[in-house]
Amino acid sequence: MLNWKQIDTVLLDMDGTLLDLNFDNHFWNEFVPLRYAENNGLTLAEAKRQLAPRFKAMEGKLEWYCMDYWSNALDLDIAGLKQEISGLIDVLPHVTEFLEAVQKSSRQLLLVTNAHRNSLGLKMEKTSLNVFFDAIICSHDFGFAKEQQGFWQRLQQHHVFAKHRSLLVDDSQAVLTAAREFGIAQLISVSKPDSRAGKRNITEFPAIEDFRELMPVDG
Repeated sequence: MLNWKQIDTVLLDMDGTLLDLNFDNHFWNEFVPLRYAENNGLTLAEAKRQLAPRFKAMEGKLEWYCMDYWSNALDLDIAGLKQEISGLIDVLPHVTEFLEAVQKSSRQLLLVTNAHRNSLGLKMEKTSLNVFFDAIICSHDFGFAKEQQGFWQRLQQHHVFAKHRSLLVDDSQAVLTAAREFGIAQLISVSKPDSRAGKRNITEFPAIEDFRELMPVDG
């Protein structure tokens, strides 16, 4: 799938790429609506009905990923709620082996995430994946989500890398499309970001089910 001799920099998403998206899907689709329902005297079904369009309206925007925004908008302690179910945070299969191999290959390894810094900190605390990366880049620090060109422009200003010799692995088709527009040469999607959901049919980008398909990095 890849010619590793043409890759100097590896850019990796976090949620749904390295970490099981089951945590985030359960959190936003079930746990937040449950607490919102309890706080507002609603049934769970009514809470979901009210929240769905509000969530949809923010997709792809920096606010969608901002815990402070949703804490204020919903009058909930989003950081506290994430801590409550942090036991669900898990690394996807074969991620650690892949990270070890890339690290040993001396390629630049960057984590690029839309996750809010508080969420990022919680997940790194639970998984210790931070030890593998040369840098961890949060879109909130740049003021642009990865779906926006501003993110990629700022990224290249802060971290020197050659677009034509870089690989991005991300479960978001919108992010991959933005990265392609920016000029990232190698783009890989993830067909099973949520371990408890079915495999997605992805046609626009090459896709892996797990990171064994990208090994060995020096092949």
